[in-house]
Amino acid sequence: MKENPNYYAIIPSEVRYAEITPNAKLLYAEISALTNMNGKCNASTNYFAKLYKVSKTSIQNWLKCLEDNKFITRKNIYKEGSKEILSRYIKLFEYPTQDKLRDNNNITYSNNNLTDSKARFKKPTVNDIKEYCLHRNNSIDSETFFDFYESKDWKVGKNKMKDWKACVRTWEKRQNKTTNNNTTSHRHQAGGDYGDGKF
Repeated sequence: MKENPNYYAIIPSEVRYAEITPNAKLLYAEISALTNMNGKCNASTNYFAKLYKVSKTSIQNWLKCLEDNKFITRKNIYKEGSKEILSRYIKLFEYPTQDKLRDNNNITYSNNNLTDSKARFKKPTVNDIKEYCLHRNNSIDSETFFDFYESKDWKVGKNKMKDWKACVRTWEKRQNKTTNNNTTSHRHQAGGDYGDGKF
């Protein structure tokens, strides 16, 4: 039985939503898996053709499609003094171009609408929380807030926290709700006997 590569593959959103054939996207994933496994991809057209049970021409078309859209670059190493290719390296662009990136309504995304995959949650310091609470003019104790989420590994339920400032605002709303419930005056019914008001 032939063993297939068992390393993970990545298809970034720029490639996933590009107006290219699904097979080219699949080939991109295979190239990323080989790159992640070996540090580079030097698989031949023949290798890909056998792997996906398609013609070499199909593979060449998919590679050209990926190259034309600036998702990959290919470099051929030739035998000295001839046009014979000794080896080929396929390199993934670190950040594929977004020129052809479209949504289902064929509206081009701007760079401002895309989330940077490297922009991850950054745990705030007690000072960060204190400054934000002062800015919001609330009475949330920054150390209590920090300790609470630190004990929960900065999770909200089972999910990793995405925005600690949103959590502060939620705490603020709960705090306001509690304060309002505690200060609500008693409602008296009309005509009720409440005594003469003397103590």
